[in-house]
Amino acid sequence: MKLISKLLTLSITLLFSISFGLFAQESNYPNKNIRLVIPFPAAGPTDILGRVVGQKLSERLGQAVVIENRAGGNGTIGAELVAKAPPDGYTIMLTTSGVVTVNPTLTKVQFDTLRDFIPVIMTSTLSSVLVVNPALGVNSVKDFIQLAKSKPGLLNYASSGSGSTSHLAMEQFNRMADVKIVRVPYKGAAPAVNDLLSGNVQVMLMGLTTVLPFIQAGKLTAIGVSSNKPSPVAPNIPTITGSGLPGFEASNWLGFFVPTNTPTNIVNKLNSEIYQIIQLPEVKVKLSKDGFEPVAQNSPTQFKEFLTGEINRWSKIVKELAITTE
Repeated sequence: MKLISKLLTLSITLLFSISFGLFAQESNYPNKNIRLVIPFPAAGPTDILGRVVGQKLSERLGQAVVIENRAGGNGTIGAELVAKAPPDGYTIMLTTSGVVTVNPTLTKVQFDTLRDFIPVIMTSTLSSVLVVNPALGVNSVKDFIQLAKSKPGLLNYASSGSGSTSHLAMEQFNRMADVKIVRVPYKGAAPAVNDLLSGNVQVMLMGLTTVLPFIQAGKLTAIGVSSNKPSPVAPNIPTITGSGLPGFEASNWLGFFVPTNTPTNIVNKLNSEIYQIIQLPEVKVKLSKDGFEPVAQNSPTQFKEFLTGEINRWSKIVKELAITTE
């Protein structure tokens, strides 16, 4: 009986010690470097946002935020790494919508977005723009649709990534406009834009800031942005939905994620700190110049609800249009 009592006391003491230790670790968060994984190469839009937020987060938390670019697999390699990381708040990820909403519906990935990640906060959106080669002689979405209807299967669109948001958005454009524009896949944005400039393909949906210099130089014609309102970077470019294809909208958003089972107080702390960073005047100016549009304050719960809706929406589009990565 005494032995049982001693074992029980020891078990309770051990359990208390472990619980107290975990609580202390969470309360002292962070007490070491934080790894910020970006599943894309350096110098791209996601990397730019990550470095701006990472620097400010480091200043506010008193610990270094180390950027780790893990590109490959259209973002899946970095996401899989974070999904398997310890859920302690020391590995976080900044990624785009396509990685966590589109990729899992099209390819076999080693993660389940809603099961393996906790959405921390959505930070911003990036406008995409429908651009055409000036040789087409069209200046509006309405005119472009009329041209495409008169040449079924003869116009091509450049796609910089199989299964990307822009890929799915263009297939959605085909369906909504009742046209047949043929996809030409490329391994990256640079060769796709080069072929658009040379006239080998006629149209492309691409990040606004990527092609803005060519638009300003008159080498490409912008006929509409894919968001539901004009971009502050180029407010003179109308929306696709308002200039010829009502109801069309395909926003590319960015957000922070942590592995599932990360303590709630750490998730909430990151949410609060990152939101405050995004609201800093100097950060707003910097990100605006790079084409980012901040979104309204959102909690992890609100972000998860939005994320669930996005997954369902894109999954439905993939099935209805029988889209594949081939």
